[in-house]
Amino acid sequence: MRYSTFLFLSLLGLLSGCNSSEKPGEPDLSTFQDTSDTIYAVTGLDGPEAVRYDPDQKVYFISNFTGGGNAQDSTGFITKVNDKGKVEALKFMEGTKEAPLHAPRGMYITHKTLWVADVLGVHGFNKNTGQQTNFVDFSSFQIGFLNDVSADKNGNLYVTDTGTSTVYKIQDGQVSVFLDELPIAPNGITLNPADDTFLLAPWNGDQTFYSFDESGELSEFAVLEGGYFDGIEFIGKTLFSASQQDSSIRIFQPKMEKQLIKTSGRPADIGINTDLNHIAVPYIALDKVEIWDLN
Repeated sequence: MRYSTFLFLSLLGLLSGCNSSEKPGEPDLSTFQDTSDTIYAVTGLDGPEAVRYDPDQKVYFISNFTGGGNAQDSTGFITKVNDKGKVEALKFMEGTKEAPLHAPRGMYITHKTLWVADVLGVHGFNKNTGQQTNFVDFSSFQIGFLNDVSADKNGNLYVTDTGTSTVYKIQDGQVSVFLDELPIAPNGITLNPADDTFLLAPWNGDQTFYSFDESGELSEFAVLEGGYFDGIEFIGKTLFSASQQDSSIRIFQPKMEKQLIKTSGRPADIGINTDLNHIAVPYIALDKVEIWDLN
């Protein structure tokens, strides 16, 4: 082969391998990781409870629980962080005087709106400007502890109430009880991409995960190791769950279950960087978020 041809092909291969628009493949689930393997740490937060990644802006949103609990103290806020772990705006979203953020928890994005579960209902923010655009008031219901939020393909929102073992549905701005008297206290909720059913993570000492479809039919999904589960997310067919019982991120597939990451504290509602297969883990008590590379 002539040298010029060899050089051209080598450069072509190098350039194609550096194509940043390519999506990552399946994450590497074979290597156990701990805090020495983190690639970024976001500090200076105030009780970070949940993380949500926005692939359009390539940023993380972090809900700051501040005082926590159900205190109506108007101190909550959402932080905006880039995909390198640098804080772009500490208090990017704060709510309004009429509907302030108190202790924000789980989040979900539909179109241009970041939805945030809070003490008295669910806030909607323009994800680009940070301005509050919606507030869905739950005060007419017997609220226990509104915790996490997800959405179906039609944009209908589903909200867990860990305190009353309930799942609410928000459709066209109206709230209704979708599931109640559940056999578990549901914490995290996520959509399973394999069949478009929703999965619920059990709080307290339960280890049974349940799924439900748009008709409300409830099914047992799996009984998993760990406990006091918080955030749950899928990458492909792999379920990632935050287990506070043993301070770990656990993974589950039908024929495989194990601890993947030993965390530095009790992990809350995790977020997945879907562009890079990074996982962001918030710790309420430690005022920080740690990020791992799963590739």
